Amino acid sequence: MKLRLWPSTLYGRLVLILVVGMFAGQLFTSTIWFETHDNRTLEIPARLFASRLADTVRLLQQAPDDAARHAIAGQLADPRYRLQWIDTPAAATGGSLAQHAVADLIAGVIRRRLGEPVEVRLLDVELRDETGRHHGILSLFNSRMPSGDFHLQLKLPQGQWLDVHANEGQAGMQTEPGSLVIDYLLRIYLVRLTAVLLLALVAVRFAVKPLKELAKAAEALGRNIYRPPLPVTGPLEVRSAATSFNSMQEQLTHSLAERTRFLSAVSHDLRSPLTRLRLRVEMLPESEPRERLRGDLDEMEAMVSATLDAVQGVEITEARHEIEINSMLEGLAEDAREAGHDVKVEGRTLCALSGYPRNLKRCLQNLLDNAIRYGESARISVYDSDAMLRIVVSDNGPGIADEALLERVFEPYFRVSGSRNSASGGTGLGLTIARSVAAAHGGTLTLRNGADKGLEATLTLPRDGRR
Repeated sequence: MKLRLWPSTLYGRLVLILVVGMFAGQLFTSTIWFETHDNRTLEIPARLFASRLADTVRLLQQAPDDAARHAIAGQLADPRYRLQWIDTPAAATGGSLAQHAVADLIAGVIRRRLGEPVEVRLLDVELRDETGRHHGILSLFNSRMPSGDFHLQLKLPQGQWLDVHANEGQAGMQTEPGSLVIDYLLRIYLVRLTAVLLLALVAVRFAVKPLKELAKAAEALGRNIYRPPLPVTGPLEVRSAATSFNSMQEQLTHSLAERTRFLSAVSHDLRSPLTRLRLRVEMLPESEPRERLRGDLDEMEAMVSATLDAVQGVEITEARHEIEINSMLEGLAEDAREAGHDVKVEGRTLCALSGYPRNLKRCLQNLLDNAIRYGESARISVYDSDAMLRIVVSDNGPGIADEALLERVFEPYFRVSGSRNSASGGTGLGLTIARSVAAAHGGTLTLRNGADKGLEATLTLPRDGRR
């Protein structure tokens, strides 16, 4: 299974960008925290070292001559406090911000202790763990009492330079490296990143909500072009997109209305010449050509009427309502029985279905007409659940022998040769209209041959209230 690091949704991408950006920013700012904590850890050793150095300078100032000063320096020195006289100081280096801060701290302590400024050059400062190894900033985490290593050069009032190497500890104070790490990770990373993640989840969901509404509206437009316009709310970009969407919907409805009016006008205009042709055909003597012409005219009139009915049948021009499917099916079955057909209804729905009553009735009527036309009888089976309503209309006809044609019969004007042809009635638009109505309800319409004979049309409608 391939791992997707980059989410496919805009919501996931925005959350990921915010969280990763926050994490990267936190990693960068962590250096500031470490440096600050490093300075605080070095503060006690630096103050102790500066105090000891100030006392050394005071004693050296009181010496009568250079020999005495050298003798005093030798007596004050120890393995952790080494003093060496030098002729020329090392060249001053830039150093880090932490090094400058420690140098200023040492110089300030000496100035306050002696009452006069002393030139100090801090060449190096570093933390040392309890084992005496230099681990730098890691000494904050693996040592309970980290000490500071100092290398400094000091100019005495007499003009001489003293090179000093010293190591000072925490004066008995201890740190808790484990608790320090846990405190840092919990407070800085876990707590903050959790807060950012929760904020991103809520804020991004709120930000992309108008886009989701726009996507739902676009999906619903394919099922009902006459749905209410999309509310123009949200950020400027979303409002602009909603306005364009509503404008597109309005243009589409106008276009469909023009198409319907055009087909109505064509249908009306064609009826006049068809009527004249029929009158002229009736004036012809009885013959086989006359019967063929009469049949052609009947077929032309049926196609004109069916085309207009198809255009009007697939358009959703009514509001969505709660439909009592049981009553609708019983009404269709009763009408068919009164016409002398054998129609049975098996099963009942659990509750009403949200949909478009006129269009759904047209869909079921077409399926029932097909079953009666090609099978002489029909059986309507209802299977209902909380999520889906399934209506199966089956007949006892010959079915469709070629399985490849089970999908093609939904194409406009397509008719299967043999028993399912124009001679049987129908123009090849009934199933086209029925599938369009099913799609408008967010459902599906499929065909399959029965186990023994006949054809089964399965209409599946969701109960999720999609509009």
